[in-house]
Amino acid sequence: MILKRRFLSSFLTIAGVAAAAHAELIVLADGRVVKASSFQVSGDVVDIELPGGGGFVVDLDRVERILDDEVVPNFAGVEPLESSHAVFDLSFRADRKPLFHTPFDSLIESEARRQNIDASLVSALIRAESNFEPRAVSRKGARGLMQLMPATARRLSVSYPLDPRSNVRGGVTYLRQLADRFHEKPELVLAAYNAGEDAVESYRGVPPYRETVEYVKRILAWWTPATVAESADAASARPSASTAPR
Repeated sequence: MILKRRFLSSFLTIAGVAAAAHAELIVLADGRVVKASSFQVSGDVVDIELPGGGGFVVDLDRVERILDDEVVPNFAGVEPLESSHAVFDLSFRADRKPLFHTPFDSLIESEARRQNIDASLVSALIRAESNFEPRAVSRKGARGLMQLMPATARRLSVSYPLDPRSNVRGGVTYLRQLADRFHEKPELVLAAYNAGEDAVESYRGVPPYRETVEYVKRILAWWTPATVAESADAASARPSASTAPR
């Protein structure tokens, strides 16, 4: 962190302090969480104001993500998917195409195949993140089609996050990591992409942040994950090498 200033005793105020009318959670790359009354991204730094007064400036590449600190009242979890007892399969299947017929479909499909992740999932996530705008930069500092924060891009070896191929390759790699970590459970994978792995593990499910809950629901309204049974049926329907027409 750089340029520490104004009431250093307020530094690293954690969630649990009396909430301001609106607040954000600044999740740092080392796992610490700061509750901020406001923030502003200026170039490569984030100027953070603390609820009790004072603040500090931190390098943007040390910020893992920024979340709106608004909790859904009486949150009981995201409603289960239709096949609530099914085992889902988020792996690549040639018949599960990108959903929205964009100029990036071939890129999405090739990177999804490379990482063995569902291409339709990737396309739904990109729509939620950037609406297929390759040069999108959010007020939180996330960049490109899959809205990678600089810290995430660095971890994934993405040097040019506004380059569509680099961005999608990094984002799809991250999705594969999340699918492995959360056993291909769609709600948890999506929640972790938005709120972070630690938040999902801390809450043992989708965190109650309104932003994350709405994010998961929005993507699941566009995209229906395949089940293991569906994948097995699709595989059995494909002709084998010995029976394929010549």
